[in-house]
Amino acid sequence: MTADRDRALAAFEGLALGDALGMPTQSMSRSQIAADYGRITGFTDAGPHQRIATGMPAGSITDDTEQAVLLARLLIDGDGRVDVELFAERLLDWESAMEAKGSLDLLGPSTKAALQRLGDGVPAAEAGRFGTTNGAAMRITPVGIAVGIESLPDFVDAVAHTSEVTHNTSLGIAGAAAVGAAVSAGIAGASLSEALELAIAAAELGGVRGHWAAGGDIAARLRWGIPYVTALAPDARPDAIAEVIGTSVASQESVIAALALVAVADDPWETLCLAASLGGDTDTVAAMAGAVLGATRGAHPWPAAERETLERVNGLSLAPLVDGLLALRG
Repeated sequence: MTADRDRALAAFEGLALGDALGMPTQSMSRSQIAADYGRITGFTDAGPHQRIATGMPAGSITDDTEQAVLLARLLIDGDGRVDVELFAERLLDWESAMEAKGSLDLLGPSTKAALQRLGDGVPAAEAGRFGTTNGAAMRITPVGIAVGIESLPDFVDAVAHTSEVTHNTSLGIAGAAAVGAAVSAGIAGASLSEALELAIAAAELGGVRGHWAAGGDIAARLRWGIPYVTALAPDARPDAIAEVIGTSVASQESVIAALALVAVADDPWETLCLAASLGGDTDTVAAMAGAVLGATRGAHPWPAAERETLERVNGLSLAPLVDGLLALRG
């Protein structure tokens, strides 16, 4: 296995593993997570207070991974370009399938509202003008795999294009650009510190794309948040991330939380378990952190048993998608 394929596969697997770890804890408070599950050390079934993923078995993925897979297939089928109208149709088809199964794991607020506007005849460039949440960032890993980082403006162009229909805002694009750039840099062989620097630079470029939205600037918050968390004692970091940075669906919280966790990660798997225990949008924070950790660590940083569980429970085969995405790169 080549080094770039190894890192790319670890990135996509990291996204899915983080997503599945956060499935049973998503949208719950830290205290409720602790009461229901104790210390998160691995996959677990959705518990009695989990309202979104009710009844889902341990190791199940959510919309984070499923939308990333959908985007990956569109990139491959479109030879590197995504038809935004088709993307919208596929997202709506996915949600309809979820509703038919009785699932509450549906489209996020920004995506849902944007697709409604698109259906009402609003042009794609305008449909996502209010999308400031982390929906574009959570699914951006396939772009990080398929598009090289040699030209950062071109990379951010690709991010903005795939984000346009649902998250065409300064915050939505900046958050996705940060995560995607870190993944792409890692696949290219960058060190963790180099990947995070490129993430900040990409967020700065992304922050002037799309429709301006009020909120803390993603690049500025990364420049503050990563050193802030790094300087703390390890046992103080969870409180700082959950209570000061924040773990909500807002891009200016969850993206910073994910990359701050990556910056101080010693053990990748334990980092994802911590992300799943912080409360808030746990599945997305863990998914974004997992993608970047996989890309920058490579050599399969994930436990073999959990990788097997992920594939078995979800019928998920990521290697062919990764090969197709890498064929587009460069």
